Amino acid sequence: MTATSLPARRGAPALDPDGLAAGAMLAFIATAGLFYVNIMSALVSGLQDGLGFSARDAGLVASLNVYGAAAGALAAVFVVARLPWRQTASGVLAAMVAVDLVSILIHTPLVLMAARFGHGLLGGFLVGIVFSVIARQKAPDRTFGLLLVVQFGLGGLGLLFLPGLVPQLGAKVLFLSLAAFSICAAAMLPFLGDYPRKPPIPGAPVGVVSWRLLAAALLAVFLFQGANMGVAAYAIGLGRAYGLTLRHISDTLAVANWIGAMGSVLVVVVGLRWGRTKPILFGIAATLVGTLAFLRSDLLVVFAAANIVTSIVWAFVIPYLLGLCSAFDPGGRAAAMAGFFSKMGLASGPALGGLLLAETHFPRLVWRARAGRVLAAAAAAAPARRLDQVS
Repeated sequence: MTATSLPARRGAPALDPDGLAAGAMLAFIATAGLFYVNIMSALVSGLQDGLGFSARDAGLVASLNVYGAAAGALAAVFVVARLPWRQTASGVLAAMVAVDLVSILIHTPLVLMAARFGHGLLGGFLVGIVFSVIARQKAPDRTFGLLLVVQFGLGGLGLLFLPGLVPQLGAKVLFLSLAAFSICAAAMLPFLGDYPRKPPIPGAPVGVVSWRLLAAALLAVFLFQGANMGVAAYAIGLGRAYGLTLRHISDTLAVANWIGAMGSVLVVVVGLRWGRTKPILFGIAATLVGTLAFLRSDLLVVFAAANIVTSIVWAFVIPYLLGLCSAFDPGGRAAAMAGFFSKMGLASGPALGGLLLAETHFPRLVWRARAGRVLAAAAAAAPARRLDQVS
């Protein structure tokens, strides 16, 4: 049975498939597949504080989790057209909960790396499936904006409480929070519809934009995500290196995430009124300034401003980049590919950051992140302009 031939669910609440409520639920379910990304700095520091891992080992655990997600998202590209998405998502979420609970029992870096890679495979597959569903909506950019609202809002809660709970409860609190999130996501599935695949629309961008431009858009997603996560994963360590207290750092990161959600709210409100080129290039230019401010993290107000600016811009730009890729294929495969490249970037950022850091070399990390964002802007410019011309 394919996703397009699923029978109607008797007694299920009817949600408008293109409405805000359905979009918010899809965003929540997609977030469940990669929520660890939104609490990455808490995860990395928690493994160091709770299990005694080195910065390198903790960063690799986090990176392998996301590399697994990238592989899972890539696998989803080839099967999104044939799977009943709700039933598939339910099974994947159950398996993710099981891996999170098993992770509580693991205290060896190499074994935990393997377990989290497996968790990432499941989560990435889930995100790829949900991204393909989002691409079938009338306004996928808006739902991708909602995705960032959920990620930054709930990620802020995680960053506020989890670093302080690890010394009291141990690293297990990190994995318990991930399991609880997945359980909540599974409870939302019965409220959503089938979202059958759409046939290609005559004259749509997929017919006029080359695969070369799609490749450039996917590269932009990879570079932008990698540059952002390369700094974000080590935000707690960066603040500590500049003499800030853990309490001040946690509060700052939480507030920055909540304020950062304003960027994705703006995407939901504005949509494509300004096209895609201007928002993408303006946003990346703004984040260059915010990233540079990290070099004065010895001042709490500057550290806070750097986190707030980069969070707002991250939440503002990435929905446009994901929507840019989705426009190439209304059936959802390009959106699933964007999920793969997004996760490859999110995984490569902490991995490269760990190599660059040599435990304490944060200025080098900041400068490389700025270079990555410049390259992302250059890659996104041509496909964004082309889509603006034909839309």
